[in-house]
Amino acid sequence: MASTNDHPGEQAAQDPIRLLAVRETPLSLDEVFRAVGDDAAGGTALFVGTVRDHDGGSDVEALGYSCHPSVEAEMRRVAEKVTGRFPVRALAAVHRVGDLAVGDLAVVVAVSCPHRGEAFEACRMLIDDLKHEVPIWKHQTFADGSEEWVGA
Repeated sequence: MASTNDHPGEQAAQDPIRLLAVRETPLSLDEVFRAVGDDAAGGTALFVGTVRDHDGGSDVEALGYSCHPSVEAEMRRVAEKVTGRFPVRALAAVHRVGDLAVGDLAVVVAVSCPHRGEAFEACRMLIDDLKHEVPIWKHQTFADGSEEWVGA
Protein backbone atom coordinates (compact mmCIF):
# COMPACT_ATOMS: atom_id res chain seq x y z
CA MET A 1 0.00 0.00 0.00
CA ALA A 2 1.68 3.18 -1.13
CA SER A 3 1.68 6.26 1.03
CA THR A 4 0.02 9.41 -0.22
CA ASN A 5 2.91 11.61 0.91
CA ASP A 6 6.53 11.97 -0.19
CA HIS A 7 7.84 9.57 2.47
CA PRO A 8 6.62 5.99 1.95
CA GLY A 9 5.33 4.43 5.14
CA GLU A 10 5.29 7.72 7.07
CA GLN A 11 1.54 7.50 7.73
CA ALA A 12 1.97 3.98 9.13
CA ALA A 13 4.67 5.19 11.48
CA GLN A 14 2.34 7.92 12.75
CA ASP A 15 -0.73 5.70 13.19
CA PRO A 16 0.03 1.99 12.88
CA ILE A 17 -3.38 0.97 14.24
CA ARG A 18 -5.30 0.67 10.99
CA LEU A 19 -8.37 -1.38 11.86
CA LEU A 20 -10.04 -2.32 15.15
CA ALA A 21 -13.62 -3.59 15.11
CA VAL A 22 -16.20 -5.87 16.66
CA ARG A 23 -18.81 -7.07 14.19
CA GLU A 24 -21.93 -9.21 13.99
CA THR A 25 -21.22 -9.98 10.33
CA PRO A 26 -18.76 -12.52 8.85
CA LEU A 27 -15.10 -11.48 8.98
CA SER A 28 -12.81 -11.03 5.98
CA LEU A 29 -9.21 -12.21 5.84
CA ASP A 30 -8.63 -9.99 2.80
CA GLU A 31 -9.85 -6.87 4.61
CA VAL A 32 -7.52 -7.45 7.57
CA PHE A 33 -4.56 -8.35 5.35
CA ARG A 34 -5.08 -5.25 3.19
CA ALA A 35 -5.32 -3.08 6.31
CA VAL A 36 -1.78 -3.98 7.37
CA GLY A 37 -0.18 -3.52 3.97
CA ASP A 38 2.86 -1.23 4.19
CA ASP A 39 5.78 -0.81 1.77
CA ALA A 40 8.25 -0.59 4.69
CA ALA A 41 7.17 -3.94 6.16
CA GLY A 42 9.24 -7.00 5.39
CA GLY A 43 7.04 -9.36 7.41
CA THR A 44 3.33 -9.72 8.00
CA ALA A 45 1.84 -12.20 10.46
CA LEU A 46 -1.86 -13.01 10.42
CA PHE A 47 -3.77 -15.12 12.94
CA VAL A 48 -7.24 -16.52 12.36
CA GLY A 49 -9.32 -17.98 15.18
CA THR A 50 -12.15 -20.26 14.06
CA VAL A 51 -15.02 -21.98 15.82
CA ARG A 52 -14.09 -25.62 16.36
CA ASP A 53 -16.49 -28.53 16.72
CA HIS A 54 -15.32 -29.55 20.19
CA ASP A 55 -13.95 -28.15 23.44
CA GLY A 56 -12.72 -29.97 26.51
CA GLY A 57 -13.69 -33.34 25.06
CA SER A 58 -17.29 -32.32 24.35
CA ASP A 59 -18.95 -31.73 20.98
CA VAL A 60 -19.86 -28.06 20.48
CA GLU A 61 -23.38 -27.58 19.11
CA ALA A 62 -23.70 -23.80 19.28
CA LEU A 63 -21.50 -20.86 20.15
CA GLY A 64 -22.13 -17.19 20.71
CA TYR A 65 -19.90 -14.25 21.56
CA SER A 66 -20.97 -11.17 23.47
CA CYS A 67 -19.01 -8.16 24.64
CA HIS A 68 -18.97 -5.25 27.05
CA PRO A 69 -19.64 -1.75 25.61
CA SER A 70 -16.00 -0.85 26.35
CA VAL A 71 -14.70 -3.54 23.99
CA GLU A 72 -13.30 -1.27 21.27
CA ALA A 73 -11.56 1.00 23.80
CA GLU A 74 -9.99 -2.08 25.38
CA MET A 75 -8.94 -3.38 21.96
CA ARG A 76 -7.24 -0.02 21.31
CA ARG A 77 -5.45 -0.20 24.67
CA VAL A 78 -4.09 -3.66 23.80
CA ALA A 79 -3.13 -2.54 20.27
CA GLU A 80 -1.27 0.49 21.65
CA LYS A 81 0.62 -1.78 24.05
CA VAL A 82 1.72 -3.96 21.12
CA THR A 83 2.74 -0.97 18.97
CA GLY A 84 4.67 0.42 21.92
CA ARG A 85 6.68 -2.77 22.33
CA PHE A 86 7.41 -3.71 18.71
CA PRO A 87 8.31 -1.72 15.55
CA VAL A 88 4.83 -2.19 14.12
CA ARG A 89 4.21 -0.64 10.71
CA ALA A 90 0.51 -1.58 10.72
CA LEU A 91 -1.89 -3.51 12.96
CA ALA A 92 -5.47 -4.75 12.56
CA ALA A 93 -7.84 -6.77 14.74
CA VAL A 94 -11.47 -7.72 14.13
CA HIS A 95 -13.60 -9.92 16.42
CA ARG A 96 -17.00 -11.38 15.74
CA VAL A 97 -19.94 -11.29 18.15
CA GLY A 98 -23.33 -12.96 17.96
CA ASP A 99 -24.15 -16.55 17.03
CA LEU A 100 -21.47 -18.42 15.08
CA ALA A 101 -21.33 -21.85 13.45
CA VAL A 102 -18.53 -24.40 13.45
CA GLY A 103 -15.90 -23.21 10.96
CA ASP A 104 -16.84 -19.51 11.20
CA LEU A 105 -14.08 -16.96 11.72
CA ALA A 106 -14.25 -15.65 15.30
CA VAL A 107 -11.23 -13.35 15.25
CA VAL A 108 -8.69 -12.14 12.69
CA VAL A 109 -5.59 -10.17 13.69
CA ALA A 110 -2.57 -9.11 11.67
CA VAL A 111 0.62 -7.16 12.23
CA SER A 112 3.25 -5.98 9.77
CA CYS A 113 6.76 -5.08 10.89
CA PRO A 114 10.13 -4.48 9.24
CA HIS A 115 11.15 -8.14 9.87
CA ARG A 116 9.31 -11.46 10.19
CA GLY A 117 10.44 -12.28 13.74
CA GLU A 118 9.02 -9.01 15.05
CA ALA A 119 5.80 -9.58 13.13
CA PHE A 120 5.36 -13.08 14.62
CA GLU A 121 6.05 -11.87 18.16
CA ALA A 122 3.81 -8.80 17.85
CA CYS A 123 0.97 -10.85 16.36
CA ARG A 124 1.22 -13.43 19.14
CA MET A 125 1.15 -10.71 21.80
CA LEU A 126 -1.82 -9.07 20.08
CA ILE A 127 -3.99 -12.21 19.99
CA ASP A 128 -2.94 -13.41 23.44
CA ASP A 129 -3.63 -10.05 25.08
CA LEU A 130 -6.92 -9.61 23.20
CA LYS A 131 -8.04 -13.02 24.45
CA HIS A 132 -7.02 -12.36 28.06
CA GLU A 133 -7.74 -8.65 28.50
CA VAL A 134 -10.60 -7.61 26.21
CA PRO A 135 -14.17 -8.10 27.56
CA ILE A 136 -15.48 -10.59 25.00
CA TRP A 137 -17.22 -13.67 26.33
CA LYS A 138 -17.95 -16.99 24.66
CA HIS A 139 -21.07 -19.02 25.46
CA GLN A 140 -20.88 -22.62 24.30
CA THR A 141 -23.70 -25.14 24.13
CA PHE A 142 -22.64 -28.77 23.90
CA ALA A 143 -24.34 -31.71 22.17
CA ASP A 144 -25.22 -33.24 25.57
CA GLY A 145 -27.24 -30.10 26.47
CA SER A 146 -24.70 -28.66 28.90
CA GLU A 147 -23.30 -25.17 28.42
CA GLU A 148 -20.52 -22.94 29.66
CA TRP A 149 -19.30 -19.37 29.56
CA VAL A 150 -15.63 -18.82 28.72
CA GLY A 151 -13.85 -15.61 29.62
CA ALA A 152 -16.70 -14.32 31.78
